[in-house]
Amino acid sequence: MSKIADAYFGLIKILIAVCLVVMVVLVFGNVVLRYGFNSGITESEELSRLLFVWMTFLGAILALRDHGHLGMDMLVNRLPKAGKMACFFGSHLIMLYVTWLLLEGSWEQTIINIDVAAPSTGLSMGLFYGVGIVFGVSVITILLVNLARAVTGRMSDRDLVTVTESEGEVEIAGLRNDSRSTLP
Repeated sequence: MSKIADAYFGLIKILIAVCLVVMVVLVFGNVVLRYGFNSGITESEELSRLLFVWMTFLGAILALRDHGHLGMDMLVNRLPKAGKMACFFGSHLIMLYVTWLLLEGSWEQTIINIDVAAPSTGLSMGLFYGVGIVFGVSVITILLVNLARAVTGRMSDRDLVTVTESEGEVEIAGLRNDSRSTLP
């Protein structure tokens, strides 16, 4: 099962890279054509916007899996294991609910717009909303797996904190901690 998950997330990484490369080529090419040759690619802006939306949602899936979202973990880190578990379950249940709402709305918008053609590319507008379905199914799966791991006791205290502090200067209770400093 782990190999299937790794392959899926590897595919997502490849799709993100492809989206980024195509966006750069389209936008840069369009700028060169506009300023150099007084012409342009009509579909460039619309396709770049679609790719950017897909890239953002796919990146959010990877960030959730790797616990890469930024957050404040100062309070949660100081709690005992029972407190960390309560925060973990509470946050995951809230995320499941919100993701379900997003999935439901994306499904409805995809169905409504499946036959609507985008103005310049002619692509289905369902593609624009369809990423919400991919995101919702992926995130709900990740959250349920995390909850199952917590219920079965396969998570350490460190795994219960699912956010990442930003690097750099952090000031806690008047103490300065600069992660770039060389002092111990």
